Amino acid sequence: MANAASGMAVNDECKLKFSELKSKRNYRFIVFKIEQQQVVVEKVGSPNDSYDDFTNSLPANECRYAVFDFDFTTDENCQKSKIFFIAWAPDTSKVREKMVYASSKDRFKRELDGIQVELQATDPSEMSLDIVKARAL
Repeated sequence: MANAASGMAVNDECKLKFSELKSKRNYRFIVFKIEQQQVVVEKVGSPNDSYDDFTNSLPANECRYAVFDFDFTTDENCQKSKIFFIAWAPDTSKVREKMVYASSKDRFKRELDGIQVELQATDPSEMSLDIVKARAL
C-alpha cells in the first residue's frame, strides 16, 4: 500500500485495475473513491460500456476520481485511444470532501502511470463528450 504526502493511501487494487485497463483493455472506465483515508476502486465499467454509462456512475453530490479509456477516430481516420483522468468535484459536494480530493489528486495520479489527459469537472457540462473529444485530438 503506497503512502501519500497527504496521509492518503492508495489501495493496490487501484493500480492493478488501472494497469489492466491500460494493457488488456478489460474495462472502459474505473471510478475511485476515498474511503477511510485510502483511495479504493468503487466501480469498473465493462469494455462495451458507453461514455454515458460512465458519467451516470458518478454520484451527483460526491467527489470521485475516475479514469476513462476513450476511443476516437482522428481527422486522418486513424483509430486511437487516450486514457483520461477525471477529477470529479461537483459544486454540491461538501467543502471538506472537495479539499481532501483536491489535496490527494496529484499524488494519486502519479500512481497511475499512463494517463494522457486530465480533466477537472464540477458539473456534467464540464466533461461532456464534446469536451472529451476536443481534448483527445
